[in-house]
Amino acid sequence: MIRRFDKNDINAVMQLWINENIRAHSFISKNYWIDHYRYVKEVLPKAEIYVYVIDDKVAGFIGLNHDHIEGIFVDSKVQGHGIGSALLNKVKENRTHLTLSVYKKNKHAIEFYKKKGFVILNENKEDQTKEIEYLMSWYEDLEEDKN
Repeated sequence: MIRRFDKNDINAVMQLWINENIRAHSFISKNYWIDHYRYVKEVLPKAEIYVYVIDDKVAGFIGLNHDHIEGIFVDSKVQGHGIGSALLNKVKENRTHLTLSVYKKNKHAIEFYKKKGFVILNENKEDQTKEIEYLMSWYEDLEEDKN
């Protein structure tokens, strides 16, 4: 079930955020994520967030800042079961355009987003991590043209 984020979800969401960032971004120091934990916990509730709940537990979430996806996080134990796709489809319901940034080395995520209709617009080096990021974009009109 997908629902809007509730302030009571914060600890579960943050646990997913740190665990999955460390797991998916082994090319970035674990300390980077630990150092940013407090800041993210403060600003995260200000974003538009949807959580995917299984048996009363948060199994995934998506966070947006207007039409920019700040991240999709799914518990590694349940990845590959359509949770990320369901969250992405939820935010596509009321939008015609979305953007997101993804690290070039995160090949799994890039392929996921490409399958969901996102295209790479450009790349740049992130200041803090010194890693290359792709800016990706999705337009509803382009997706409909493919069908």
